[in-house]
Amino acid sequence: MKITQKCFGNITKMLDFYSQFNPSPLSIKQFIDFGLSACERKSFIFLRKELPVRLANIMKEIHLLPDHLLRMPSVGLVNNWYATSFEEIIQFEKADINESTLDKFCQALVKIRNRHMDVVQTMAQGVLELKDSHDVDNQTENSIQYFLDRFYMSRISIRMLINQHTLLFGGQLNGQSSRHVGCIDPVCDVIGVVRDAYENARFLCDQYYLASPELIVNQHNELERGNEVRIVYVPSHLYHMLFELFKNSMRAVMEHHGDQAGNCPPVCVTVVRGKEDICVKMSDRGGGIPRSQTDHLFKYMYSTAPQPSKSDVHTVPLAGYGYGLPLSRLYARYFHGDLVLLSCEGYGTDAIIYLKALSNEANELLPIFNKTSSKFYKTTIPTGDWSSQSTGGMATRQFCVSPGHGHRLPHGMQASQC
Repeated sequence: MKITQKCFGNITKMLDFYSQFNPSPLSIKQFIDFGLSACERKSFIFLRKELPVRLANIMKEIHLLPDHLLRMPSVGLVNNWYATSFEEIIQFEKADINESTLDKFCQALVKIRNRHMDVVQTMAQGVLELKDSHDVDNQTENSIQYFLDRFYMSRISIRMLINQHTLLFGGQLNGQSSRHVGCIDPVCDVIGVVRDAYENARFLCDQYYLASPELIVNQHNELERGNEVRIVYVPSHLYHMLFELFKNSMRAVMEHHGDQAGNCPPVCVTVVRGKEDICVKMSDRGGGIPRSQTDHLFKYMYSTAPQPSKSDVHTVPLAGYGYGLPLSRLYARYFHGDLVLLSCEGYGTDAIIYLKALSNEANELLPIFNKTSSKFYKTTIPTGDWSSQSTGGMATRQFCVSPGHGHRLPHGMQASQC
């Protein structure tokens, strides 16, 4: 859809209006409770306001990106997708609520979801276009990192709202079991998701390396001794994180033990339920990561794997844009969990996924467009205030967005999580 100048002017006014409002974060418990009552009219009334707010908040930040990034063709394409989707949603702003409107709204959500299917890859391509055509300084890289964390988190949240509505009211079951409430499983079998992610990652590993590490799984349920660990969660989110971590672990193990590929050490997963958190720890003996590189692993402009060309993207299944870890951490943080890496260089790496054990504490973590976020894109990087500003350890964190440097962290995120 081509956006005319007049149409763009109207969109700008509506963007200014909706971006004044903060998104309304929901907890998994609220998603579940609403899904069980399943009132399509209430969902429509909420979404026709909430979706434009979430879209407008992140679209205002797109326009704050460095000009040379905004000029990249792929970024322009993404920007246009968002403008088109925003316009389609606000057409329902004052629509009469009847069966026809509800049906059209559901169809519009499906259309928007399909339009945005390749947003991650397309935005990643835009960043690559920038790197190929410009020298990227630290400030620009810092702004891009800050933006992409917020942009992709916003995308996760918008897809969550759309999926819940279309699954509950659009007849799009997508193979969901009868116990699911939309895309949420009230009794998600964590071990089952671990095994599914392992088997699919193992298939890719076997294809490429002709061998793969075995899996050892342990679980400890501190609250319900003897019972399997279950959680109210979105299985597809947990699968996404685990699949990415398995791919990374398997690649590390196979390359570190290349001369004994048929007898490589297993990947061990331990699932623990505590009072506050459910922890999924994945341990490998893939040689570990130097401490100087650990912080880089969550940067969108950094990848340990070579960037596959378009011709061999399907033959190098364990590599890609390098967005796997940062996106996985966003999925974990979306409901106020986290993903951390602990590495012993020369031995192996532990990756730990933290999930909130209680569904009423698992609240969405959403980016908010305001003066603080606006200032970040124009802030110069502070000069070093510690001695020996070298790579690794404390020095690599000098660019961390923390209260000490005048920037507010997202709610629930500590300075140590930067």
